[in-house]
Amino acid sequence: MIIPRNRLLFWVAVVILPFSLLGAVEPSAGLLSLCANGVFFLCALADAFFARTGLAGLNVELPAIARMSKDREAKLELRIRNQRQKTATLRLGLSLPQEIHSDHEDACIALPAGSEWSRFQWNCRPMKRGHYQLDSAYLESASSLGFWAVRRQIPIQCEIRVYPNLFTERKSLAALFLHRGAFGLHAQRQVGKGREFEQLREYIPGDGFDEVHWKATAKRGRPITKIFQVERTQEVYVVIDGSRLSARRVEERGLKVEGPGARGPGRESSNETRQRADQFQSSSLDSGPSILERFITAALVLGLAAEQQGDLFGLLTFTDKVDHFVRAKNGKAHYNNCRDALYTIEPRIVTPDYDELCTFLRLRLRRRALLIFLTSLDDSLLAESFVRNIELIRRQHLVLVNMLQPPGTAPLFTNPNITTLDELYQHLGGHLLWQKLRELEKVLERRGVRFSLLQNERLSADLVSQYLSVKQRQLL
Repeated sequence: MIIPRNRLLFWVAVVILPFSLLGAVEPSAGLLSLCANGVFFLCALADAFFARTGLAGLNVELPAIARMSKDREAKLELRIRNQRQKTATLRLGLSLPQEIHSDHEDACIALPAGSEWSRFQWNCRPMKRGHYQLDSAYLESASSLGFWAVRRQIPIQCEIRVYPNLFTERKSLAALFLHRGAFGLHAQRQVGKGREFEQLREYIPGDGFDEVHWKATAKRGRPITKIFQVERTQEVYVVIDGSRLSARRVEERGLKVEGPGARGPGRESSNETRQRADQFQSSSLDSGPSILERFITAALVLGLAAEQQGDLFGLLTFTDKVDHFVRAKNGKAHYNNCRDALYTIEPRIVTPDYDELCTFLRLRLRRRALLIFLTSLDDSLLAESFVRNIELIRRQHLVLVNMLQPPGTAPLFTNPNITTLDELYQHLGGHLLWQKLRELEKVLERRGVRFSLLQNERLSADLVSQYLSVKQRQLL
């Protein structure tokens, strides 16, 4: 496609308009005006004719798969092919999706002479995790006289995968990933001696009779003792709830709204208090990430910790059915498979089916494993369903249930800065919810299931701490 440029419009205003006006005012200058306009028209037409081949032999290539992290600067590696190997100045544009932000819509690139391939990096910043397809690139080149611009759309195939951002979470757990000791930076006392057989050795005075390998003793004619080690290949599964309750938003870090007591008791009306409460609720619902987003980030961080400790890591996501199931393994390729299974998940407005979930776990997981549930049980009906169905798996597996603490869930009288009646009722509702969750914790505890309310800022750190505590105490 050929379009006029500003230079053509400028010279039309400089040449065509004055000579046309001159021919209209002075009849004797009509021939001069006609010749000048004709010469300019022929030059513009010739420039447009030869500009058709301005983009011949040019092509743009992108990698088939580009991996990025949410809210972190990324670079798209472009390769521009110049078959004619001549000097050229191009204007390049990409049809990036709106979820991927870029500081510029296009870029000017100078291709050197004598080089067929040139590289260019396009800076961008993904704002939302997910899967995106980049299918078009646009090139523009100016004609020889600069009157026209030649544009061409080039089809490309580039798959952009935006993964959760684990940088902040890993910073808070940096000691775990420094390869210093078995459990991170600080050595911890190992409770027990392990139950996994390692080797045989000669009997040493003080060994217990339960440690003697009687068959090897009878065969060799002297006492032989069994040596055990701490289990290193245990199975750890993270079970993620992607149903309607996981679509709720959590409060962003550092979000502070001035409370009604900031100006002193009795200095703010009830209407102002209500407006501030509505502002706080709308900001916490619209600005923060979803609960599912936090669950996915914490699950991937826990997978890194399990890989560090030599265990097998797997995951399962569910809504009203089991959506994804990745059997526990280890290795970098397996972790990439887990990450690929999670990065496109979005919450669905359906009710979770714990009956089908627990039946699936009972039939699929034959070996005893650590099951870490990331779900929301502040709905009474869902809590009853969970308690009823957890009976299928609680005896075979070690079950840990975690949920994010809802805003305002705290015992009564924990906040001394209550100044209005509206705040009193709000904290009373938070106390009732906290009491229900405490009762649920006691019900699950009697069944051997540990229930925890975790803070948003410490979700990943607390999950890793739970996992390391299970490893240290050899509960699995």
